[in-house]
Amino acid sequence: MRPERVPDEDWRAFEERFHAEFPRLQALFLRVYGDSGEVREQLRRLAADAAASWADRDPELKRRDALRVEDPEWFQSNRMLGGVCYADRYAGNLAGLRDRIPYFRELGMTYLHVMPLFLAPEENSDGGYAVSSYREVNPALGSMDDLRALAADLREAGISLVVDFIFNHTSNEHEWARRALAGDPEHEGYYWIFPDRELPDAYEQTVREIFPEDHPGSFVQLPDGRWIWATFHTFQWDLNYRNPAVFRAMAREMLFLANVGIDILRMDAVAFIWKELGTPCESLPEAHLLLQAFNAVCRIAAPSMLFKSEAIVHPDEVIQYISPQECQLSYNPLQMALLWSTLATRDVGLLQQALDRRHALPAGTAWVNYVRSHDDIGWTFADEDAAELGINGYDHRRFLNAFYVNRFPGSFARGVPFQDNPRTGDCRISGATASLAGLEAGDPGAVDRIVLMHSVVLSTGGIPLLYLGDEVGQLNDYGYVFEPGHADDSRWVGRPRYPAEAYADRGDPSTPAGRIFQRLRRLIEVRSSTPEFWDGALVPFHSNNPQVLGYQRPGIGAEQSTVVVLANFGDRREHVNEVTLSGLPSEAVELVSGKAVTLSAGIDLPPHGFVWLRVVRAG
Repeated sequence: MRPERVPDEDWRAFEERFHAEFPRLQALFLRVYGDSGEVREQLRRLAADAAASWADRDPELKRRDALRVEDPEWFQSNRMLGGVCYADRYAGNLAGLRDRIPYFRELGMTYLHVMPLFLAPEENSDGGYAVSSYREVNPALGSMDDLRALAADLREAGISLVVDFIFNHTSNEHEWARRALAGDPEHEGYYWIFPDRELPDAYEQTVREIFPEDHPGSFVQLPDGRWIWATFHTFQWDLNYRNPAVFRAMAREMLFLANVGIDILRMDAVAFIWKELGTPCESLPEAHLLLQAFNAVCRIAAPSMLFKSEAIVHPDEVIQYISPQECQLSYNPLQMALLWSTLATRDVGLLQQALDRRHALPAGTAWVNYVRSHDDIGWTFADEDAAELGINGYDHRRFLNAFYVNRFPGSFARGVPFQDNPRTGDCRISGATASLAGLEAGDPGAVDRIVLMHSVVLSTGGIPLLYLGDEVGQLNDYGYVFEPGHADDSRWVGRPRYPAEAYADRGDPSTPAGRIFQRLRRLIEVRSSTPEFWDGALVPFHSNNPQVLGYQRPGIGAEQSTVVVLANFGDRREHVNEVTLSGLPSEAVELVSGKAVTLSAGIDLPPHGFVWLRVVRAG
């Protein structure tokens, strides 16, 4: 397999990884696809693809591989800070993003997730998640050379580049889809295509509707009368991973992106990639095996690249995607949803329960924690968890939906409903953080709420992720209804264009933008200098006050110090009494203010206030 252009030293490194990882890849491949001559031939070609990709890999990327293999927990550093944006809306194009790098460094970012930027249909793009080519950038954003230049500049600035790997489906304009539609037998096998409704009807007995406003069920009819699987939108056609050629084809696209300079792939819609008649076709065992096989390919040919899972599923299923052998990173959708739930109810019970029970992760992995993303907010808590606290899950979701679209008396939120389903009562929420937290409504507690939620994201471990613009209090953009292709998708209300005026005000503490930015910047600085915030270890600490969230971040190694976090989600001053704090030393340092604090009489927290208390126990 050795290409002639690979130096001896590089080839020895490849061979070492190949012999370590290929047995795992082979075992996974044969487990999914069975042992046949055709399957083994696809596996042989996949190994050759990996060797060719390594031969093409830039020496600078190989140096990064070596560094990160030596430091496999680099992403668990307390200096990690993520930002996410759409290139066009935040900076115009990829060249504009390069111009924003000085600001990213000012903020303290070490991780930039650029939302889907590949070639997609002009209107039916689902925000870029309907990919027409994984090897071409949307011309409005630039070229693949521009993406390589952005990756190189970010690398020099100490910032890892993250992009989406949309591998469950392609656009109906992808070359594979065009060939399938034209009747090419090879590419017909890349998709789930049926001659009539018999099997689609059978599958739909057990699968759920994802976007009922776009199309009912999971299939759409082709112009020639056949039916094709389209889990999400009519123009997004699901790939058929029962065909090993599909795995190999997508592995080649993945390695191409690795060689562009991508550091982390957000693995989109991971739960949906395997289909099985008579099941929900979500989170099936084969989905995990396929992710592990993609992971093994990366370990061979691009060993520094990481996977981040996007699994908006039951909390028990989210954790199943997270391991060093599968996805090293994962969004934490439960924490995100429960932050908003707690803000509305002022009761920390569900969020405290989640931190106590569902926060711990396997060694060598980390959460990506966030207040909100580009997507809608769905209420992903488990009904059985809620029932333990006397909460009816269905009723609670209905309350939250009403609260966040300002249909509940006293609500401060200004969200917009997304995919409102009158038949099931299901609904999700769209909106920018500041609008959902009360700034748009002029609520006096809005700035404190925004900072409070980010304080939890910044102190619970893992990689905190900011939706760029939220750090200066950007508001909803109701003009989305006038943009081509956006009017029927309310998620665009929370994807405003670069808020230039707010960024200009970030140094002015008399403005909301200035107050939010300066307070968040202070939290980021404190976090980066607090070794207790390294990795994701978290120990419960119950405040015995229903409005006050509590947890501890212990020091690592021989450290005797611990940071105790207390966060008041209530609208009034709250007290954590001396009995609750009696197990701690009587003296502490509040890290954000830098002031000494005496705990022997308890501690008061202002409305939406919080403290990061460092205590040192006697050795």
